[in-house]
Amino acid sequence: MKKGYEGEVLFDELTEKLQCECLILNDLLLEVNNTYFQIDSLIIMQRKFHLYEVKNYEGDFYYESDKLYKKPKMEVINPLHQLSRCESLLRQLLHSHGFNPQIVASVVFINPQFTLYQAPIDKPIIFPTQLIQHMENVNEITSKLTEKHKKVADQLLSLNITDSPHKKIPPYYYDKLQKGVTCPQCHSFAITVAKRICICNDCGSKESVTNAVLRTVNEFQILFPNEKITTNIIHDWCQVVQSIQRIRKILVSNFKIVGAHQWAYYI
Repeated sequence: MKKGYEGEVLFDELTEKLQCECLILNDLLLEVNNTYFQIDSLIIMQRKFHLYEVKNYEGDFYYESDKLYKKPKMEVINPLHQLSRCESLLRQLLHSHGFNPQIVASVVFINPQFTLYQAPIDKPIIFPTQLIQHMENVNEITSKLTEKHKKVADQLLSLNITDSPHKKIPPYYYDKLQKGVTCPQCHSFAITVAKRICICNDCGSKESVTNAVLRTVNEFQILFPNEKITTNIIHDWCQVVQSIQRIRKILVSNFKIVGAHQWAYYI
């Protein structure tokens, strides 16, 4: 990921030098029809949108039967397939918002230490030695942007997803979740309390009851940030700590109590 990011930064440095009238959008995460796709770089010009899939591959590669391999024989993801998918989804997205531009899509191999044997000449590939000339050619394209172009750019920026979709959490409910203290090492629920120590029956890890309860309270707060921390709910959430008085003592010692009796809660 770090290497890929470095490659995108190098390409961005080249596009920043363009003097022609254009709009440049970088590193967009978009969604259309419940499908996510990423754009490394998009140059919006008067007649065409230039879409780039940037790869920072390094070393000797070869192309065979529409597949890409790193020598001696390690298959890697073919960026041409990624490019085709990205182009198709971008076209669908733009069309759904009333735009239908011509898209010119290319894979850019940015690393000067990259070599591709048996490279197909009929594929939209830009090699490191071709980058400067390609940017000069783009720079010479006559382009006059209108409000429509700016509207497209603004629309894409507004649709950019800043949080990865893989971080989306499914809906969950307190009464449906398994409760109990988990092991901090192997995350097992097989915990036994022996006096002041919690022992994991799966891996043997040990933790003080106080630390285990406080850690479990923290997990509860993350899952249910709008719920009040009460003795009864934490006792139910921990399960394995049988003494409700012990739970209350731990909460009193580590949190500030608000209210009294059955209305008391901790912050």
